[in-house]
Formats: sequence, C-alpha cells, structure tokens
Amino acid sequence: MSQLKKIILKPKKEVSLLRRHPWIFSGAIASKSDDILEGDVAEVYGSDKTFLAIGHYQIGSIAVRILTFENEEIDQDFWNKRIASALSLRKTIGIADCNDTNVYRLIHGEGDELPGLIIDYYNGTAVTQFHSIGMYLAKDQIADALKSTLGDKLHAIYDKSSQTLPFKAQVKSQDGYIFGSQGNTEVLEHGNSFYIDWSEGQKTGFFIDQRENRELVKQYSRGREVLNMFGYTGGFSVYAIRGGAKHVHSVDSSKKAIELTNKNIERNFSGTAAHESFAVDAFEFLENIDGKYDLIILDPPAFAKHNESLNNALQAYKRINLRAIRQIRRGGIIFTFSCSQVVSKDDFRRSVFAAAAQSKRKVSILHQLTQPADHPVSIFHPEGEYLKGLVLLVE
Repeated sequence: MSQLKKIILKPKKEVSLLRRHPWIFSGAIASKSDDILEGDVAEVYGSDKTFLAIGHYQIGSIAVRILTFENEEIDQDFWNKRIASALSLRKTIGIADCNDTNVYRLIHGEGDELPGLIIDYYNGTAVTQFHSIGMYLAKDQIADALKSTLGDKLHAIYDKSSQTLPFKAQVKSQDGYIFGSQGNTEVLEHGNSFYIDWSEGQKTGFFIDQRENRELVKQYSRGREVLNMFGYTGGFSVYAIRGGAKHVHSVDSSKKAIELTNKNIERNFSGTAAHESFAVDAFEFLENIDGKYDLIILDPPAFAKHNESLNNALQAYKRINLRAIRQIRRGGIIFTFSCSQVVSKDDFRRSVFAAAAQSKRKVSILHQLTQPADHPVSIFHPEGEYLKGLVLLVE
C-alpha cells in the first residue's frame, strides 16, 4: 500500500468515527503530516495510534471526508467497486433499467460512501459535481469507473464543478465534457419528456429528487386550478396537466427557465390551452392570488446554505406558506418543500405551523415527503436527508 499522509485525533474524538459518521471536524485533529495538502488521501488514527479510517483532507470546518473505514488502497479498483455498488442499488430499486424513466441520481455523496461526489445520469450522459478537492483530483479515476460500470449506456461525462468546489480552494475548474460530447438532451421520467440543460441550468440541470413527489402531484391535480411556484423548468406543471388539471400556471423569476418550461409543456401536450407561464418574482406573484387556485406547489431554492442564515430562511418559509395558506381556496391542497440541508424537518414543520396558526384556517397534514431512494441516506449520516416536504389540506 502506498505511503499516505497521516492525521492523529485528539483523545475521545474518535467516537463519531466508531459510529461510522463520515466527517471529521477540524477541532478534533491533534496533529497531521507537515506536508499534507488539501485533497490528499490521508490515514486517520486515534490518539492511541489505532487505525480508524481513510479519507480526503480538506481545509475548513469539515477537515476530513471519510472514504473507507477499512485499511485499503484507494486505487482504480476502489472507485470501480464503489460506483458499481451504487449502480447495483439503483437496479435493486428499479430505477436504473426502467422503461419509462432514464434519468436518476447515480452517486449521492455520503449515501453512497463517496462524500463530496454527486453524479446524475441523463439518458446516456453522466453529469458530475465535485464538492471537495479530493474528489476533483480523482476525477479521471472516477470517469474510468463510470465507463467500466455503465459500458455502452454511457455516451458522455460532463463535469459541472466550477460552482461547487470549495470557494477558497486553489483550483481552477471549468465546466465541460471530460468524455464524449453533447448528445440527446431529452429524458423520460415516468413517461413524461423533459429537455435538460446541464450546462446552464441549476444544479445538474433537473431536480431529480422531486420525481416521486411530482407523481403525487399528478394524483391530486384532476379538475384543479394549479399554481406551480418557483417552477424552474416545469416538472410539477407537466405532471399536473398529465393528472387532469383544469389550468396550470408556472412561475419562475428566470426567463430561461420559463422558456424551457414552455418547451417541456409543448413537447408533452402540443397546443394545450391548459398552461400559462410567468417570468416574475415569486413573492410578488403570491401577493394577489386570493381564491384563484386550489392546488399550490411551493418548491423554492435553498433559503439557507449555512447555519448563519438559518433564522432568515425560516422566516422566508413562514412568509411564503402564510401567503399560500391565506389565499388558497377552501379544500385546497398545498405541496410545500425545503431543500436546505441546514433546515431540519422539525424547523421546517415549525415554520409551516407558525404560518398556519397565523392564517387562522384549519390545516391538516396529508403527507410528509422526502427524497427518493436513488438519493439514499446513510443511517450513520442523517444530515443526508436534506429534502423535506408536507402536503397540506386547507379548509
């Protein structure tokens, strides 16, 4: 085994690793190799010099992201096994070889024992996002593992990490293809067609994590007037029309997103009069919707990415939910979400509760929602459960 850099923990700081949590915080480190650099693969030892794990070292609060708790080589075989294991899980849950769906998350960071790595599969194209320098430095091995695992189902790999790598890292990353070139940008999800813009769109191009929640919206849409707020490229809108909604209004501040929404609606329902889109500020649009809708979807971007902004985020969730609850028709349904990892399920629920209480309307919870199974949550890393959702009935 090649010689690795070493990290020694302070006494009693190995407890979280013994519970298989995949992060080591900087305050837990007693010493480290003098020549260790950000992105290096390092061995982690307890204060008694007992081997604990191997991970990527990085500068910041989270100082090590654990790759393995075994004393093993981090070589091409390691990457091949991890990515093959992830694909096996997607086959087990029925998403990798599905006739009516060819878009799914292949690697979900800690949930697939690859912290700092996100890979989404779009009908032959794998879009990668590296959230740590260590993962970025291993991108060639990861690309080779993707080719080995996916075989002829992989036509291209697009790296979209310029905005996800640590801000202070001395790495110049440019988005672009690291294998193949742009091919088909149309995907299927539950038989619905969507055009994906992974080069210019948000995240990797599509909010794959809302797949099953979109299907639930379809079940509630028949005969309803639907408002899809923060609609991005119209995922929920397509499902609402598919479910038999009378009319669907899609709202997003991005003109590019609305253009793609209109393209997706036309692709699935050519010439339909059931849809209208608005490229306007969502909060302003919500100010005057009294009685117009009986199904509202609130799927805003992450209001909080850091704990410092948590309180402001909770107030924002309260504000948009209050506006929706006050103005929705009697017997209306609200799908409301938070994708902020720092907002816990309890925090989010309390914000929605505060909005409901202030509205003075009767509100019941019909469903409590989360991310689908191709976004697995390690039982040792509950922070991986980032998507929270509630379906509310408002009397």
